[in-house]
Amino acid sequence: MTIETAPICKEHRIAKSWCKTTFEYSEDGIAVRVPNVYAWVCTLDGEASFTPETVDELITTVRELIEPAKRARQRRSGLTEYIVSVI
Repeated sequence: MTIETAPICKEHRIAKSWCKTTFEYSEDGIAVRVPNVYAWVCTLDGEASFTPETVDELITTVRELIEPAKRARQRRSGLTEYIVSVI
């Protein structure tokens, strides 16, 4: 991905940095964390701005993970945390 200029953090009025961050989402008591996602990040408070393409991928991924987690909770599974990696 090539972007010529970094976006500016509206709150701090500084240029954001292109780096890896963790995307976090929670719904109905289920939390999904996706580490190592590139985004424009404010160096002062860590507020991330994701590209539209990344947001589309994150939405798809979160939807695919939330439903099985809800089913596991309904089964009262003792397994409450999962780490899934695609290598």
